[in-house]
Amino acid sequence: MLHRMSKIQVIGPKRDLESVVDVLYDIGTVHLEDVSKTISPGDTILRRMRPSSGADIASVLVKIGSIVHTLPPMRENKERQAQLYEELRWKSHEGLVEKANQVIEELDITTRELATRKSDAEFALSTLNRYEHVIEKIQPLEAQLPMLEGFEVTVILIQREFKDVLELITAALVEITRNQFELLSADVDDKTTAAVTVFNKKYSDQVHSFIWSQNVNEVRLPPEYLGKPFDEVLTLIEDKREQLTREMSAINEELAALSEHWYQELAVLKDVLDARDEEAGVFTKFGQTDYAFVIIGWVPKKQLKKTKNALKGIFGAKVIVNELAMSPDELNNAPTFYDNPRIVKPFEVLQSLLGQPKYSEVDPTLLMALFFPFFFGLMVGDIGYAIIILVFALLVRKLYGARHTIKQLMNILIICAFPTMFFGYLFGEFFGNLGQMMGWIHPVTINGLTLDRIEIMVPLLIFTIAIGVFHVFFGLGLGIVNAATRRNKKRVCEKTGMLLGLTSIIVIILAVADKVPGVLLIPGVVLLVIGLPLIMYGGGAVGALEIMSGITNILSYTRLMALGMASVILAFVANKLGSSMRVVLVGFLIAAMLHTLNIVLCMFSPSIHALRLHIVEFYSKFYEGGGRIYEPFKRKTTK
Repeated sequence: MLHRMSKIQVIGPKRDLESVVDVLYDIGTVHLEDVSKTISPGDTILRRMRPSSGADIASVLVKIGSIVHTLPPMRENKERQAQLYEELRWKSHEGLVEKANQVIEELDITTRELATRKSDAEFALSTLNRYEHVIEKIQPLEAQLPMLEGFEVTVILIQREFKDVLELITAALVEITRNQFELLSADVDDKTTAAVTVFNKKYSDQVHSFIWSQNVNEVRLPPEYLGKPFDEVLTLIEDKREQLTREMSAINEELAALSEHWYQELAVLKDVLDARDEEAGVFTKFGQTDYAFVIIGWVPKKQLKKTKNALKGIFGAKVIVNELAMSPDELNNAPTFYDNPRIVKPFEVLQSLLGQPKYSEVDPTLLMALFFPFFFGLMVGDIGYAIIILVFALLVRKLYGARHTIKQLMNILIICAFPTMFFGYLFGEFFGNLGQMMGWIHPVTINGLTLDRIEIMVPLLIFTIAIGVFHVFFGLGLGIVNAATRRNKKRVCEKTGMLLGLTSIIVIILAVADKVPGVLLIPGVVLLVIGLPLIMYGGGAVGALEIMSGITNILSYTRLMALGMASVILAFVANKLGSSMRVVLVGFLIAAMLHTLNIVLCMFSPSIHALRLHIVEFYSKFYEGGGRIYEPFKRKTTK
């Protein structure tokens, strides 16, 4: 449901503004508005607040964040962090930045140097592993390579599908080195071929330039490895790897020691800086005079006292909170605040598809939570299917519960499973007529009418039309309430006329068909005569045509019967085919496949059509939307 909102004005001395903002950010109840929208042109007393010209919070936040990212995380000490938080939260912007700069001066250079050394060591290790992998693959070719002084060895890696490029490289080397080279190749793995070439060092620049121009991957060994046998190179690589590993271990120990000493303070400092940075972004929404500040916002009525007490407890009479009177237009534009019961919250996901209701509108979320499961259960109406849907939803929610939308959609299916079981009990359906075939369950009989869906198609059709009449009329009634709340006389007349017009048409049809006493025909005509002028006054000539649209809306509810019948028939076909097979296993598999298909259809089709009945047939009678969601100014994470 949508909660009542209060518009408040907070006034206090400018010197306390930062502290007041800290309190509002901490309690997190105020949806801030831009005061500049209330400032009249030429007003010389109240002006827009300019951003603070104090210390640069954003700049130190970046540096602190970089330090935190460099240090390894430690287990949070909640008690210590709470103590540090209380020490830092009330510091002025200048005091907070000064504290941050002290920490930065202590840690920034050291952590950057350690991070650079660690990065260089990691890159060197990666390069060594690459050298080692290639040399191990081409080592069998070593016996064929001439080891001459003044010659250079280089390795080229080529994708095997482009192996033909070796011919181009060979021809170019013949020309560049005047045939003073050797080139041998071998497959490194399933995708790569390595070519080892030896050439005179005086052609080095020309050779490397050509290889680079061919866009192939050249592995150039470091100078200390050149001219050495490959087994000796591998030994050197292993020694270098051990040296780098020891160096990285020492670096990690230094970083861990710094983190052990500084992590708690850095985590809290970053949190406080994040909060201050976010607070600084809202200062332009405030107004100011020469000596005072003005803040305007919205607070849920039930949290107004908490907000006042929080400010009064710290600032006393220096900061005043005024509850403002609201015009109908202001009230209509108030932010909407959902606070639905737990069982209703999943349906907020479906409601969000239509945007937020306006503050003065009836919240339709609770109504959807009531009618949607009812419609779903009426269409599916099978105990066996309900159990499968319930198990499926519970399993998906367990696996993907971290994703809010999926979790809430599964919660909707879980809720819908229970009315599905109820209607399955009434209709005597357990995987279609399987329950009846096995003697486990039978349709309920009420006043001599057995609720077998195949046998009560006409009564069920009438029942769904009656549901449509109730739902549409209920929607029109809510439309009258919404219009009256906004004092929109034309809209009240239009909705009232539509209600009278639809009633008159239904009465006339029933009277002509001898379903109600003929004497009601005249009152029906009278209602139409009264309703039409009201509709035309509120909605014009086009509004009169909406009566036929209302009749169509009511008839749309017959899909509750039609989709249910389609599901029943498919379930019956599955059971019939399965039982007609001579091989029991084959029959079971056929029935299981058809029932599985039917269950999948039952999870999607009834959901879509139940949603359509709400959006098109029901909401169109009263819902406008276009509201603003309540977004209180508060910290994103709490300590």
